[in-house]
Amino acid sequence: MRVGRRWTAAGTIAGGFSLVLFASPAAVRAEPTVHQPLPLERLFDNRAVSDDARPGDADFDGAGSSLSAQDLSAAGWTPGRVIALDAARLTWPRTTADAERGAPDNVIADGQSVRLRGRGDGLTFLVASSSPDGPGAGVSGTGTVRYRDGSSSTYTLSAPDWRAGPAASRAVTLPHRNTPDGPRQEPARLYAVTVPVERGREIASVALPKDPGPAADLHVFAASVKRSTPGWTGSWSASTAGYTKAGPWTDQTLRLVVHTSTGGPRARIRLENTFAAAPVEIGRATVALQADGAAAHGAPVPLTFGGRSGTSIPAGTQAFSDPVALDHGRSAVPADANLLVSIHLPGTVSAVPVHSQATQRSYLSAPGSGDRSGDSGGESYTGALTTWPFLTGVDVQGGPGSVVTLGDSITDGTKSTDDANRRWPDVLARRLRAQSEVPAYGVLNQGISANRVVTDVYPGEGVNTNTSGVSALSRLERDVLAQTGTRTVVVFQGINDLRWGTPAEDVIEGLRTIAARAHARGLRVLGATIAPCEGESRCTADADARRGAVNAFVRDSGGVFDAVLDFDAVVRDPDHPSRILPAYDSGDHLHPGDAGLEALARSIDLRQLTG
Repeated sequence: MRVGRRWTAAGTIAGGFSLVLFASPAAVRAEPTVHQPLPLERLFDNRAVSDDARPGDADFDGAGSSLSAQDLSAAGWTPGRVIALDAARLTWPRTTADAERGAPDNVIADGQSVRLRGRGDGLTFLVASSSPDGPGAGVSGTGTVRYRDGSSSTYTLSAPDWRAGPAASRAVTLPHRNTPDGPRQEPARLYAVTVPVERGREIASVALPKDPGPAADLHVFAASVKRSTPGWTGSWSASTAGYTKAGPWTDQTLRLVVHTSTGGPRARIRLENTFAAAPVEIGRATVALQADGAAAHGAPVPLTFGGRSGTSIPAGTQAFSDPVALDHGRSAVPADANLLVSIHLPGTVSAVPVHSQATQRSYLSAPGSGDRSGDSGGESYTGALTTWPFLTGVDVQGGPGSVVTLGDSITDGTKSTDDANRRWPDVLARRLRAQSEVPAYGVLNQGISANRVVTDVYPGEGVNTNTSGVSALSRLERDVLAQTGTRTVVVFQGINDLRWGTPAEDVIEGLRTIAARAHARGLRVLGATIAPCEGESRCTADADARRGAVNAFVRDSGGVFDAVLDFDAVVRDPDHPSRILPAYDSGDHLHPGDAGLEALARSIDLRQLTG
């Protein structure tokens, strides 16, 4: 029977769901279970997806509008598909337009008790909010996590509007929505958001937030425990900075050069189709040690994805390879080494998610050359790349976990020597490997050139020449909290906000939010002061005054950070504190050169990384 926009069926509880932007566990307390928990799909009471030919089959927002099944399929979000987002695995509902007509595919949150089991550091929900009155500001509500030991914690679930929510944090954008009057060419968005839970406690069930009232609804399509990855350490990473035109590349192979920070017996890679509107097909992929240029040391080792040689990565999602050892199972993956990760693209690719400032030469085979991923020699790789498309991570088995460095171009290594791995995170990794006082963490570089703390320079969707990334706030889940084995995050960012006129108070609030979200997930957070840049065109006296205000906050933040790295004091000219010491200046007065980057890394008391 249909009641308004909700559906009821034997064995289900009427209600629905919402999207999570940020949550923090409340004090753990004993609390009795109120409802018998059921699997999420048995709680579905709303139909959000319709076939373009039958738009009346669904009513997502109370006004007869719905998501297009054809658009979802074109994005690779097909019924029953496992969608990997920010290291969480979610299953897109099976009950969409090609299934039984009238079957619900989401739940409107109203306190329902969902059966979710397992241990992890968060819960990930696939959600959006809707309103019968048109685009709104989104909806928030408070839910409860219940643990097997009888305790519980609360979380805040905030769902952006499916039509007016931000592009920068969406999981997928669809080009149109279905309405009773026909298709409407305006974007519809779904969101994946993770909320923290009590680490180490086994989850038994989750109560969704109560219905906030008639003005808007919180819809939940999928939910899962975000399990931690014990036994794995992040060794190399790069942040997706934008979605840009490429080639087009047709039946070609990328051979990407990356540098490990730590080693282990086996490795896996992470590929991401971030910001994309369509799936990408990966024909084959391999990994090898670099010998020279595009040539491998020995035969490249084939990678598999769930046991298959290739994979299709839906729009906005990621894929991890199965673990492998080098030299066909006989050799460990070394630390401080260059790897060649080769990716065959069998189709035509005209736009790619990319990290634009690699400071590293990689390689591309000739058009139509086919699968060259297994080549030991480099003769087929006639083209050069200075970016990292698709590849965002290399993890190694074992190790103590990772330090993530969140920053802008100074962290990214702009103006450091090409192909030399002289970024300050590289130097930090070498220091960690050379000592035994603290764990020899992997170091993950999540710097993006021209990135900002609070402003999405790249809007978050669409092909664009801008590769400055979405803001640190918008990318925090993907680039820090979801990284493999993260233990500590170093936040060194803010100069680009200040150079472009952002008030110091906004930057400070952004840094507070980053630290709070990381702390809620159990991470240690180090804040770094912002380096000077007098002499660069946008580093005005006003910008420097605001920089001083932000640095004063970082140095005396009252517990916002677990420790402070005074990078400003390290590289400034003591006789002229608003500029970089000439010996450390790359020449543009904004970026330290190799010597300055080394000084930053050498200034860190390694004990601060562990507390």
